[in-house]
Amino acid sequence: MKVFTINEANDLLPGARLRISRLKKIHGYLREQRSAAQGAAANAVAGGGGMKDGGRYIARLLEFSEITSKFDELGIQIKDVERGLIDFPAWREGRIVLLCWQLGEGDQIEWWHDVDSGFAGRQPL
Repeated sequence: MKVFTINEANDLLPGARLRISRLKKIHGYLREQRSAAQGAAANAVAGGGGMKDGGRYIARLLEFSEITSKFDELGIQIKDVERGLIDFPAWREGRIVLLCWQLGEGDQIEWWHDVDSGFAGRQPL
């Protein structure tokens, strides 16, 4: 597990903001297309085929996977795509905590919470 200082997390925040914004858009598209994709899958099993704009759907699935892999590679935890909520593990007072940021907040991380308390336990830095 990667552990961040507040400065390291803040340095990664601009790129993370762009990625989580894009994930949120892709997630919305995938959610809208869920029933069409399920129908196409059922048709394929029955020997039928396809989904209108199936290529676009597959491309969005791949992009979603690439972006989530990048977050994982960086050590940033995605907590809620729809809210744009991400966490950065960090040391605080001798224990691991999570520096917490979500879409709509400022250009710097201002919140943290214990690993077990989640978003509801957020406290100002």
